[in-house]
Amino acid sequence: MNTITLFIVATLTAVGGLFMYRGNIGVAIGFWGAAAIVSQSLKMANTWQKFVVLRAGKLLGVRGPGLFLIIPVIDRVVAVVDERIQTTAFNAEQALTRDTVPVNVDAIIFWHVHDARKAALAITDYQQAIARVAQTSLREMIGSSMLASLLSDRQSADLALCTEIGNKTTEWGLTVRSVEIRDVAIPVALQDAMSRQAQAEREKQARIILGSAEAEIASKFVSAAKVYSDQPTALQLRAMNIIYETTKERGTTILIPSSMVDSMNPVSALAWALGAHRATVHADESHGDADESTSIHAPVDTKAEDNPRAIKTAEWSLASALNDLVSEGGHALASDDEVVPPRLSQISAKPG
Repeated sequence: MNTITLFIVATLTAVGGLFMYRGNIGVAIGFWGAAAIVSQSLKMANTWQKFVVLRAGKLLGVRGPGLFLIIPVIDRVVAVVDERIQTTAFNAEQALTRDTVPVNVDAIIFWHVHDARKAALAITDYQQAIARVAQTSLREMIGSSMLASLLSDRQSADLALCTEIGNKTTEWGLTVRSVEIRDVAIPVALQDAMSRQAQAEREKQARIILGSAEAEIASKFVSAAKVYSDQPTALQLRAMNIIYETTKERGTTILIPSSMVDSMNPVSALAWALGAHRATVHADESHGDADESTSIHAPVDTKAEDNPRAIKTAEWSLASALNDLVSEGGHALASDDEVVPPRLSQISAKPG
């Protein structure tokens, strides 16, 4: 009973009680009878409701929204239909896809009643009916779809379900607004297989990118090799720069091939400049009790000893080069150390 009807019935009952108190029994009974009739005949429908009324078993009409009257006993409200949008959840368990993969799918449907008369008279329970139709349509859609398309293109599956369910329920006065697939669950073993496949695809792409990078680096190396082959000095400077960058850190030990040492040896370069045939330079260095001897062989021209100015210039150039090499290697000389240029008189010519 709605609030307006309840208020009217309560008022009539109170007035009847007042007349009963004053001794007017007939008037009191009349008010009480009117209250009973109003309680059964005055109806009110909300703005989203529709009342389906039958009179003597035949359709009288659809009433609402607002207040309306019916004749008690003769008229009867058989259904109150809610025309607001409603949601119904449904699912399909262990449904096989087109490629025979069992999946569990959860979905939800949004629908509303657009014809209260059909919804009340054409079917017994339209809410249960639309849930069953939605579940059946979902299984049919799964059976006609591949697993990959079901996972990657849910929007198309939603539209197909909406159209299919709407076509089946429109004759019941129902309108399907949309269908959304919430979850597609696949077996755990298949999940692992798909994960491994995706990982393999990513590794494949990584190897392709790495191979392209290696090919590009190789082409750059070929170009650099052509430049270095035309300019040997540039290659030696590059090697010295690499050694310098490496020896910046303390405690670094570098093993240099003898060929590289010969290429960077200032004694060899000096001897080549003087045009000698062969010479041996002896350098003795003492650390504590240990003695070390280093011999460097370079071509030397014995006629260079006859040129004092050339010998003096070569000695100071050799000292400067050795000092630079010691400084770049991270072994700085002490303040009281003095670089003594080696005497080319120590260079002894040997017969070729």
